[in-house]
Amino acid sequence: MGQAGMAEAAVRYLRSAGTAPTAPVEALPRPELRCVGEDERAPVEQGEFRRVMGSFATGVTVVTAPATDGETAPAGFACQSFSSLSLDPPLVVFMVGRTSTTWPRIARAGVFCVNVLGAHQGELCRGFAVSGRDKFAGVAHDPAPVSGSPRLAGTLAWIDCTIHAVHTGGDHLIVVGRVEALGTNEEDLPPLLFHRGRFG
Repeated sequence: MGQAGMAEAAVRYLRSAGTAPTAPVEALPRPELRCVGEDERAPVEQGEFRRVMGSFATGVTVVTAPATDGETAPAGFACQSFSSLSLDPPLVVFMVGRTSTTWPRIARAGVFCVNVLGAHQGELCRGFAVSGRDKFAGVAHDPAPVSGSPRLAGTLAWIDCTIHAVHTGGDHLIVVGRVEALGTNEEDLPPLLFHRGRFG
């Protein structure tokens, strides 16, 4: 059975067990991330990999989730690894580092909202890229209509999702979301782009 078949079988099992798509997703334990042995040479030097990949300009988003039991604030992080994935069913995907402290909170919620940032929201993005602070302090937001995840004010678009599947990808997780609702800003605003380590 190929990877696609295994993924499909896993989703079928989760649905039959009644744990998808509404139940929270268990966060994977933090693994040993070294994929190249001590006696092996890395196929590509990490700094060079980052430099070359930086030539690809990406949009910038903030992925948010509502507070769950015992939490006083919602969760959120800045994410440039986001894309649409499927039209039927409507799916999107984002990637998050396996050592992220925000991801387990999103996984527990089982839902998330992708907020697509505009060119005027660079400072907002920087605020969500920092750990160990109240990222929502002074940030205007309202609940997304289905998940209740924070929908940030002034963004270009928002996509309200349920976690559909999670796959491993090296030192990152590939999170697939099923789109439950979405919308755009009525103003024609330029997007916030990230290119070669800078906003543009």
